Amino acid sequence: MRKLNYNFKDKGLFDLALVQSGVDSVHNNERLEFIGDRVLGLSVAGLLYEMYPNESEGELARRHAMLVSTETLGRVAREFGLDKLVRHGHMTAGRVQHVLADAMEAVFGAIYLDGGFDVAQSVIVDVWRDLAAMDVVAPKDPKTALQEFVQQADSGNLPVYEYLEPTGASHSPTFNVRVSAMGHSAMGVGASKKAASIAAADALLKILAI
Repeated sequence: MRKLNYNFKDKGLFDLALVQSGVDSVHNNERLEFIGDRVLGLSVAGLLYEMYPNESEGELARRHAMLVSTETLGRVAREFGLDKLVRHGHMTAGRVQHVLADAMEAVFGAIYLDGGFDVAQSVIVDVWRDLAAMDVVAPKDPKTALQEFVQQADSGNLPVYEYLEPTGASHSPTFNVRVSAMGHSAMGVGASKKAASIAAADALLKILAI
């Protein structure tokens, strides 16, 4: 298990970062997650600007989107053992990554409030530098990749997304999206419409690539 390279002066901030709103509707990590999201975004943007001086804005944006995605944040949260520490209410399997990602952002928000931006940036860069170096070519998000694949293979046609009724509790719904193209379709689920549509695009890409 990876160790967070920071010692809190105010341990209460770290504890609060691990409380999901399903446990406490008032004293939870949502405000910390709000500020942590911004600290993470700027820190990763600065890192990419430094690491890839010859890439265009679009290429940097694709890298950035991947590096601050729910999937990446959830994976990092597990490396730090947050899956064993976060306090959450009942949640569906589709929301696990989302809750872990929020908790990871909240921890960065807590570090920012406890130690300042430079300290928080240093902690984030220490973790994300290796992640940022993994792909030599800037990746495309699944929706962009699917659109380009279908346009090229199907005479300029585009994938069609269908947003179905959400499932689960009203305060923490799971969104469902179906995407269709070239006679095939795939479903995606996620904690937001965006996450569900990305999951659906990724699933259809795997079908079409066979």
